[in-house]
Amino acid sequence: MTPRSTYSGDVLEAKPTRTEADAIAEAGRRGGEPRVLAPGQVHAIPTATGVQIVDLDTDQYRGAPLRKTGTTNVRDVAAFAQYYAKHSTPDVSEVYANLDANRITAVLDANGADTPGWAEHRLVLTVRRTRNWETWAKLDGEFIGQTAFAEHIEANLGDIAEPAGADLLELCQTFQATTEVAFKSGSLLANGARELQYTETVEASGGRTKQIQIPKGLTLVLAPFEDNEPVAVTARFRYRLKDGHLLLGYVLDQPDDVLRSAFDRIIADTQEKTSTTIMRGTPA
Repeated sequence: MTPRSTYSGDVLEAKPTRTEADAIAEAGRRGGEPRVLAPGQVHAIPTATGVQIVDLDTDQYRGAPLRKTGTTNVRDVAAFAQYYAKHSTPDVSEVYANLDANRITAVLDANGADTPGWAEHRLVLTVRRTRNWETWAKLDGEFIGQTAFAEHIEANLGDIAEPAGADLLELCQTFQATTEVAFKSGSLLANGARELQYTETVEASGGRTKQIQIPKGLTLVLAPFEDNEPVAVTARFRYRLKDGHLLLGYVLDQPDDVLRSAFDRIIADTQEKTSTTIMRGTPA
């Protein structure tokens, strides 16, 4: 930065640093009359070995910063819109949506059409997945024992729209009651359900063959992200027989598409509340 003055000002508004004080003392030792440095300016002070540059042209020496800087993180669209309305500048502020990171970023001091901007004042909304979504996604594609599976279903009955809660509770009780039996086969029924045969050991009779029906799937009602409305998500039941033991699981149908659609709705809501067009991408 080119120095704007050599000496200027008569009143000290900011305490000089040790380097500045040394420069003033050196000027005094060389026979010159030391002057008070003026905040908000750059000074060149002659020394025994050359010129000492003292930069007081920084925010720490002013009563207030020259411009807004920093990054503010918010949790929902309402907070994003409120901050954006207060600090944005028409034809300067820009908003980007990163689809991979589920993040919306506003650069409030971006480049204008004819003037450059500092791009140092930003607003960020990172949408977070709900606890309910994470609970179901955690076991997506996994196979677990009958008791663990029954406990998972019972604990999250509120997220299940179909089959009916009473039917699922009965199924869970059956899973918990048949953990010691030997499963041996399964067949697909006309309604899409799976019928499993198992042998229950009975004293004096050797054994008794029974059946258990597992529904084709589940219809869940979940909000993928915070600040999202719940949507229907289907899951297909899966089972595996291993040494006569039944392992159960489910597979969510196209969960990535569900998440993408949910984030698109947040983008649309943000555009409406900020009255700005959101670009797909990441700001520099």
